[in-house]
Amino acid sequence: MHVAYLLSRYPAVSHTFLLHEVLGLRRLGIEIDCASINSPDRAPTDLPPLEAAETRRTLYVKATGVVGAAFALLETLVRRPAVIARGVRTVFSVKRCTLRQRSYWLFYLVEAILVGRWMRQRSLGHLHVHFGGPVASVGMLTAAAWKLPYSLTIHGPEELLDVSAYHLREKIGEARFVVCISDFCRSQLLAISPPESWHKFLTVRLGIDPEALLPRHAPPRAIPELVCIGRLVAEKGHRILLDALLLLRQQGISLRTTFVGDGPERAALEDFIAEHSLADSVTLLGALPHSAALERVRDADIFALSSFAEGVPVALMEAMAFEVPCVSTTVAGIPELIRSGVDGILVPPANAAALAEALSRLAADPELRSSIGASARERVKAAYNLGSNHQTLAEIFKNRIGIAQPVASRTAR
Repeated sequence: MHVAYLLSRYPAVSHTFLLHEVLGLRRLGIEIDCASINSPDRAPTDLPPLEAAETRRTLYVKATGVVGAAFALLETLVRRPAVIARGVRTVFSVKRCTLRQRSYWLFYLVEAILVGRWMRQRSLGHLHVHFGGPVASVGMLTAAAWKLPYSLTIHGPEELLDVSAYHLREKIGEARFVVCISDFCRSQLLAISPPESWHKFLTVRLGIDPEALLPRHAPPRAIPELVCIGRLVAEKGHRILLDALLLLRQQGISLRTTFVGDGPERAALEDFIAEHSLADSVTLLGALPHSAALERVRDADIFALSSFAEGVPVALMEAMAFEVPCVSTTVAGIPELIRSGVDGILVPPANAAALAEALSRLAADPELRSSIGASARERVKAAYNLGSNHQTLAEIFKNRIGIAQPVASRTAR
């Protein structure tokens, strides 16, 4: 089986699970060819060998450039005008678009023409798209213009927070099947879909390789080390974590805290740290390579993620595999991953007092940290194991796609 994957950015530091998924499916006999709308988020010299190898076999759509895109559009218009006609018809069938939004869809159509041509050249008969944003718009247009089946993996939270703005109903309506990374995600798609379409929604959880993430088991420190990994964006709730750390300091409780990640909130967080004299105990490291970030987590005593909105964070799974006790919030699919009080501690989002109390409990009790950490590792080994979850996804591909007819044999004129 040969499947095309369409991704927004591949590879990417914050989406290493996509690399693991592609490689895992290939090991299971499903050949994956990747197309990425955007170039990698690092220079070629900064990529690890596995990611560098992927770039050499990935189509980068925007790298085609204006001249290349214009040539592809003109050639397709001359040789296969029906492809262009179907694409334009689909663009103007999307409801509730402003003039500006419609113009974006026309740009997505140009990218869809490039993806479809690439699929024809490689005789790829099925397109799978990760995420429901603009990359799924390109995927839907590719499928419609070139008369190809396509499927989606929906993660959240962005597309689930405003399904109309993301035109999610149209995208999932045209998809052959939709993979959801949590039961919560699946429930949100069921809520906007007619019951006769519910059969197409399938839950396949993300995961980690527990044998590659072995615990440290070091003696407890006098001052526990707290690590938080995630892009510095508002929905990650980093400001709430800083508020909680202020409350702990007022109570005489010390933690050394490291934030790993970068993003638009960094300047505001730095200002907050300076204003409240937290620089002696709080460090913003910026983005790190995945391997370096994992080392930070492995050496931590506590992992915290105070998000307002999430899918199911792989960073939590990684910390759990290292037996690092996690404190997070009761949003989206996180309660499916962490059973509060058993595999970690969950608190209401945006509640700095509850977050401070949970951190205080763990900071004061090394035995509690140890027992929660051990349970957490067993939890991810059982339900969020990368190998078994890739096997589930491979079976879905085989059952739902079957032996797809190669594009080269289709009459898409």
